[in-house]
Amino acid sequence: MSKTKKLTVSAVLIALAFSLMMLSKALPAPWLQGGSVTLASMVPIILISVLLGTKWGLLSGFVYALLQMMTGFYPPPAPSFLSLVAVIFLDYVGAFSVLGLANFFSRLLGGKPWTIPVSGAIVTGIRYIFHILSGILIWGVYAEGESVFLYSLTYNGSYMIPEIIITTIVLAIVGPKIREKFTF
Repeated sequence: MSKTKKLTVSAVLIALAFSLMMLSKALPAPWLQGGSVTLASMVPIILISVLLGTKWGLLSGFVYALLQMMTGFYPPPAPSFLSLVAVIFLDYVGAFSVLGLANFFSRLLGGKPWTIPVSGAIVTGIRYIFHILSGILIWGVYAEGESVFLYSLTYNGSYMIPEIIITTIVLAIVGPKIREKFTF
């Protein structure tokens, strides 16, 4: 497949991911320090990885991270250069770029159709870990007397666990069909 075609497919799927995320932001959400349950907005980024490869998936995840930052950046509660860099990496760049590793995990598991939702669950689970680390290292000031680890695990789990479930279910439905129909 030509680079132009890959770029076009990536752009369309990033736009779809962004649109699904923006639609979700229109709904009321209880998360005051960031995070939300979306309408499967990570699925298009994971599909880029599965269809076009890990390199394109990582690049698309990075672009999606930049779009996330532009539409809802939450500055760290302790304003220092190090905490700012940590928030940018843990809550945005690392957390969304990791979605591009779906192809790597799918291939590692054998590349069968069932590996698409499993690899989606793995990469969204890794994204959850990024947010847990961010909660421990940066956002723990909101723990208010409880364990910082427990606070981060439950706060981030309140939106990431539904995200993991939604993403995995949607990928189980559309993932194998897309790989079958759109082999490039």
